[in-house]
Amino acid sequence: MPSSKRDVGVRGEDLAADYLRAEAGMQILARNWRCRLGELDIVALENDGDRRTLVFCEVKCRSGLGFGSPLEAITGQKLRRLRQLAAHWLVAEGTHADDIRLDAVGVVLSPGAEPVITHVRAIG
Repeated sequence: MPSSKRDVGVRGEDLAADYLRAEAGMQILARNWRCRLGELDIVALENDGDRRTLVFCEVKCRSGLGFGSPLEAITGQKLRRLRQLAAHWLVAEGTHADDIRLDAVGVVLSPGAEPVITHVRAIG
């Protein structure tokens, strides 16, 4: 069990990336990408036949539900920042896709229990 808040966050992001790759079939393009505006947790590519979708994914992790679901921490202000970060990533990387989407992954790491992962597509 992760001991510090940072350890919980790192473990949650690792689990989220594994989930997106193995369960959602996405290719992880970047993790913890930073620019002057902040950080993108995960940038992934989803191939659906002829369509390529770039997915900018916010990961929220908690060690229990005492303060509510991790996904409740994603506010309107956070969504605006994610949109700005996604735009900066697209310019910096010069990558093109058919679609762009913002997703969220919530991870709960309760002591003595298996991690619970919730993936929500198209959060804003």
